Amino acid sequence: MTSIHQQPAGRPDSGLTFIPVAWLIVVMGLSAYGLISSWRLIGDFNLPESVLFLIYGGLAGGLVTILWGLYLLSLAFNRSARFPRHYTIWQVAIILWLIVRQAYTLLMPDFVFSAEALGFTAAEIAIGLLCIYLLRHGAGAETVYANPETERPPLLVSLVAALLGIILGGASGACAGFFAGSLIADATHMSCFEGACGFFAAFIGLAGLIVGAIAGGIFAIWRVNRRKTAKTV
Repeated sequence: MTSIHQQPAGRPDSGLTFIPVAWLIVVMGLSAYGLISSWRLIGDFNLPESVLFLIYGGLAGGLVTILWGLYLLSLAFNRSARFPRHYTIWQVAIILWLIVRQAYTLLMPDFVFSAEALGFTAAEIAIGLLCIYLLRHGAGAETVYANPETERPPLLVSLVAALLGIILGGASGACAGFFAGSLIADATHMSCFEGACGFFAAFIGLAGLIVGAIAGGIFAIWRVNRRKTAKTV
């Protein structure tokens, strides 16, 4: 006998509760961009120690943000009732990281004050607080993210799918990026002096790897959670 899944009573959702999911994807994209930008600086010991510390901390933070974000997306795609709470924990951690990073750059003498960077950080924090507010209890999020735990695939299934998606997507993106970089280098008659054209192709390949890994992970999680299991009594 089939039963109808009823949404919990409460304030109707206005559609704004999907903004946190969009912001989650944006933050993951920004983290990927940070990984690409900082990758070439790894091993450059000519930089001050405070700068290297920030670079390696940013790389670690970016990886954690992306992997944690993939897990949150698996909850969001399945409309899991656990998503608002887990997203709030993630967003608080991101805000704390932004505050610590900004304070570090302001206190260390090796960094120059930038009003643009400070404004960008403030905007990220403001959007994060808005997302937390949109997912607060009683705001209507419970009418969207209402699926009980039994109606979602096991966590291990989502994680394995995400891992396979990251590997396959990363490999495909790296190959496509390297091929595209080689074509661009040839089309623009880029100089190969001291391997410049090769480094350019490798850089585009690295960018393709990161973008492909994120896209592959998101697609794999969406594919696994797309089908809802039948509800039986």
